[in-house]
Amino acid sequence: MRLFVHTFLVLVFAFAGALSVRAQSGDAPRNVVFILSDDHRYDFMGFHERAPDFLETPNMDRMAREGLHLRNAFVTTALCSPSRASILTGQYAHNHGVVDNQRLVPEGTTFFPELLRESGYETAFVGKWHMGSSSDGPRPGFDYWVSFRGQGVYMNPELNVNGSRSPHLGHTSDLLTDYALRWLDNRDADRPFFLYLSHKAVHAEFIPPERHAGRYADTPLEYPVTMANTEQNYLSKPRWVKEQRYSWHGVDHMYHGDLVYDQFYRRYAETLLSIDDSIGRVLDYLEEHGLSDETLVVYMGDNGFLFGEHGLIDKRNAYEESMRVPMLAYAPGHIAAGSVLDEMILNIDVAPTFLTLAGMETPARMDGRSFLPLLSGGSIPDWRTEFVYEYFWEFPFPHTPTVYALRGDRYKYMFYHGVWDMNELYDLEMDPFEQHNLINSPDHQERILEMQARLFETLEADDAVDVQFRRPGRFQAGERLLDAE
Repeated sequence: MRLFVHTFLVLVFAFAGALSVRAQSGDAPRNVVFILSDDHRYDFMGFHERAPDFLETPNMDRMAREGLHLRNAFVTTALCSPSRASILTGQYAHNHGVVDNQRLVPEGTTFFPELLRESGYETAFVGKWHMGSSSDGPRPGFDYWVSFRGQGVYMNPELNVNGSRSPHLGHTSDLLTDYALRWLDNRDADRPFFLYLSHKAVHAEFIPPERHAGRYADTPLEYPVTMANTEQNYLSKPRWVKEQRYSWHGVDHMYHGDLVYDQFYRRYAETLLSIDDSIGRVLDYLEEHGLSDETLVVYMGDNGFLFGEHGLIDKRNAYEESMRVPMLAYAPGHIAAGSVLDEMILNIDVAPTFLTLAGMETPARMDGRSFLPLLSGGSIPDWRTEFVYEYFWEFPFPHTPTVYALRGDRYKYMFYHGVWDMNELYDLEMDPFEQHNLINSPDHQERILEMQARLFETLEADDAVDVQFRRPGRFQAGERLLDAE
């Protein structure tokens, strides 16, 4: 049984709703441009109320101003490969099998671009693939392919273009955008298209293009209130959180001492500007070539990123900064300018949504649901008010334990596996920065039991309670700095 089984009536309603949206707005967008970034946290967009005061993202701001901000977008696993596989399959990691950054994509896996291509779409993938292997070779479902091995590099990359590798000069964000626009120039104008522009940025270690280097070098920084190494900040936190502070992914021993927080933060912001530039170039191209009215553009991050919250950096855990992602949608004439969507949208919803736009049904194997009617201000009955989050412990980065979480509209429950430590419960309405763990609060014991029951009932219904593990590799970031206290 799948995690979110669709009944026939729900499928019919969703599809009919999509058609009614099309009828109300004239010819619907038939093309899709999906732009994915890496490790972009949800609030690092200039227009966002929690964005750093100095951050400038004019093109993300434009998408929000002229389109839609999906302000409650999340991933079901905050890690590159599992999240990217969830986007392409519409499935949870425990179903698609890519549970970490080393796991191969299981044979027989179908990615939604294959279905679009079969239905007549011309498809292109440009950028970071990074699922289970360092191979950069073309994958099924794409007429056009540009990629690189593994994480790639920021400057002067070797790119695989339709099966042929060659060195390139320049910043990777710029080069990938060049290839994406070149493909748009040469596509078959009689066919609808799907373009997947998948950036390396802003994955560590950050290198901005020369035009942005040093832009924020002298900018004063504000640190998260939970970053301080104080008794109050760790009073109700699990032990592993404070211990990780002194590890590869902690503020006091970042990358085993090779990085300094302030420089790390500023270069992240500078490197992010290359993504904003890319978005602007794509939007300008569509407008200049008369394609804006026919194209849905969606921008999204593959997972979030902590910058000192609870003394941590990186993602993986179930804190808000890790599981939340930026998400914007732009389709002039079809999406109301300046609109905001409050419903919970997940990475597993991307595939069903694009398939619905193409007039196709969502395959039963997919866990996500189409949110297409929501983009135009419609409603969907019984839309989720909570979802399951999962992350599986990895040998290379042993400081973050396996976690299963149930994230609701107000409360979040986190259950840790394989460590002798406390679980966590947060009231996100009263405590948005997750400072006060309520796991031992007498007033919340009934809620804890109820949320734990729902969490495991959902996992058990999907046959997802077997923790996955694999043969350890050679690399492990296992060095710990001793707590000075």
